[in-house]
Amino acid sequence: MTLTTPDFLTLPDRRLAYQLQRGSPGWPGVIFLSGYASDMAGTKAQFLAECCAEANLSYLRFDYRGHGRSSGDFKDGTIGAWLDDTLTVFDQLTEGPQIIIGSSMGGWIALLLALKRPERAKALIGIAAGPDFTEELLVPGMTTEQQKQLETEGFTTFHAPPPAEPLLVTKKLIEEARNHLLLRHTLSVTCPIRLLQGMQDDDVPWQHVLHIARVVPHGDVRVTLVKDGGHRLSRPQDLQTLWQMIKEFI
Repeated sequence: MTLTTPDFLTLPDRRLAYQLQRGSPGWPGVIFLSGYASDMAGTKAQFLAECCAEANLSYLRFDYRGHGRSSGDFKDGTIGAWLDDTLTVFDQLTEGPQIIIGSSMGGWIALLLALKRPERAKALIGIAAGPDFTEELLVPGMTTEQQKQLETEGFTTFHAPPPAEPLLVTKKLIEEARNHLLLRHTLSVTCPIRLLQGMQDDDVPWQHVLHIARVVPHGDVRVTLVKDGGHRLSRPQDLQTLWQMIKEFI
């Protein structure tokens, strides 16, 4: 299955691209939240579209503002703005309980969504989930040159492996993200949580996922470590592990 021409949710200040597959009534739906500078056309999003279609499950994927085919400029984005996009599509385009899946930064947004809409969170699955990545991973990893550029120009860039472009990080993103930090206190997400994490991940260290598990007070949290897995976790075997996690809740 390939991404067809998306639909658009038109709001007063933006247009959000999305693709919604309808499934059987009475079953939980699936919503996929992509990562930083990623979009709904990625390998994991496409794989889930195929699996949900075969299982007759409702499935929603979308692009945050400034990503993919949605309107807006990426450099203006913040965690709060992308959370607002997520809440908007969640409230307007989905019904009933949802299995919330978040990849990388999407794992941060997924946790925030589950906190905001606990009555509709059937389960949460994080793939290399990166809550608080701005404060815990980006800022400590900056070189002196990057710190200087951030202060003087309001942005800096991080190397990304080809063919990806260098990742743009703005001072606005880092400062606004401090309003949404989750790992410094108890995280009262009430739904079951499953965390899939590669131990060869160069972007989100595998120890980061253990921090998530520690701050959730309830016991239905499981961490699956993939010893030879990287950050993307898009190999066939990784995707099948993800689908098995989803099937637990359907």
